[in-house]
Amino acid sequence: MPVGAPGYPRSVADWRFEEHLRTPVGRGDLPSGGHDGVAGGAACGDLVRVVVAVEGDRIAGAGFVAEGCGALTVCGSVACELLDGASVRDAARVSVAAVADEVGGLHPGKLHAAELVVDALHRALGAAVAADAAPPEGEARGTLVAMSGGVDSAVAALKAGPDAVAVTLELWRDPANDAESSCCSHSAVRRARDLAHRMAMPHLTLDLRDAFRDGVVTPWIEDHRKGLTPNPCVRCNGNVRLDAMLGLADRLGCATLTTGHYARTTEDGLLRLAVDPGKDQAYMLSGLRPSSIARMRFPLGSLLKPQVRALAEEAGLSVARTPDSQDLCFLAGTGRSAFLERHGGLVDRPGPVHDAETGETVGEHQGAHLYTLGQRRGLGVAAGEPRYVVATDVETNVVTVGRRERLMTDRVSLRDVVLHVDPWRVDGVKLRYRQQPRRAVVLESPDPGATGPGTVMLEEPLLQAAPGQTAMLLHGDIVVGTGTLA
Repeated sequence: MPVGAPGYPRSVADWRFEEHLRTPVGRGDLPSGGHDGVAGGAACGDLVRVVVAVEGDRIAGAGFVAEGCGALTVCGSVACELLDGASVRDAARVSVAAVADEVGGLHPGKLHAAELVVDALHRALGAAVAADAAPPEGEARGTLVAMSGGVDSAVAALKAGPDAVAVTLELWRDPANDAESSCCSHSAVRRARDLAHRMAMPHLTLDLRDAFRDGVVTPWIEDHRKGLTPNPCVRCNGNVRLDAMLGLADRLGCATLTTGHYARTTEDGLLRLAVDPGKDQAYMLSGLRPSSIARMRFPLGSLLKPQVRALAEEAGLSVARTPDSQDLCFLAGTGRSAFLERHGGLVDRPGPVHDAETGETVGEHQGAHLYTLGQRRGLGVAAGEPRYVVATDVETNVVTVGRRERLMTDRVSLRDVVLHVDPWRVDGVKLRYRQQPRRAVVLESPDPGATGPGTVMLEEPLLQAAPGQTAMLLHGDIVVGTGTLA
């Protein structure tokens, strides 16, 4: 029985609604060894818990418990009936519209129940597949597509080929955030799932909130506490998101992982810069291991952004003109200062701004941990010529400003350097996401494959980047290593 559907039905429920209400399938029958998904709560008064067990590539059992309106029980029963004996990929096609169709349609006021049940189902299914699924015998089938609900990942899905499966990660949930502008919130998961189902693709949800907090957010907060300027996207891609999705691809029998990043790869498993220099995202992916890169596909790497939007419009995708996300995903709708205080206890600490030339106090800042080397705006310092942050000291809570010349350097000290090739092959470096690569050579580094300190010499002096930022090492347009500014 097909379980996908193009939209939400609007008719009044029929006799099947009453049948599921009287004798609900799976209510209270929770499979042993299953995985939970919960949706709803105090805000709406409805709460549903779905438990799904997976063996191999099929659903081994599904059950639910629900508190609230009768429609919640009906939809939970329908979901369990749809999952009975289904393959994992068919289970991943269960949509709100599919649940409503099974009872002849739901009144618009009752669709909320179907949405909650489908949310809980897909959380449970994603956890069960990630932990317990195994692909059938034979060759790998299709690719796993990372979908965020935006235009880039949607076009990547268009180009993914047959037998593709979509996945969306839920990384962060905080009432202080603007869920609509975040690419990893619960709202984003819903948008991406709906889009995937409308594209006739199975869709899985992977809840990585704990791993994301531990591996990305907490280190980001602690780096600020130390006065560093961290790059959480590089850490997230290199240590959390993509490895988890590659693991899920293995569970599904997918040979590759497809994403909407603007990047390319070489035949020997190294990253290459994208054709569009204004959209290139290789910098954010530079922390990936070559073994991971070899399994990844970047269908947008040879396209320009206008071409991507045109493809989306030609396909009739609703996200064709969706604006690109701008903030760090966990900062969407909130400020860095407020976030650091809320989650790290780093409160604003007013302190002096010193002039590097005279030593005089020329202003007041709101906390040394909020300022970064090279910062020019938001200093509140009146001077005859532009002033830049040339030093911060979180211990004494002092920010020092000076002329641009003080920040110019032709040598960059790095820590945690990893090279994939011999150091003599490095001929360029990129020190900031929005900065074009610069000619450079490596003076000191660990052997290829090892990790250690390093030094890079620039062909021409450059404005010093902040400690904690990522240095992407290049040979032409190929990413051959990475490090962190010391």
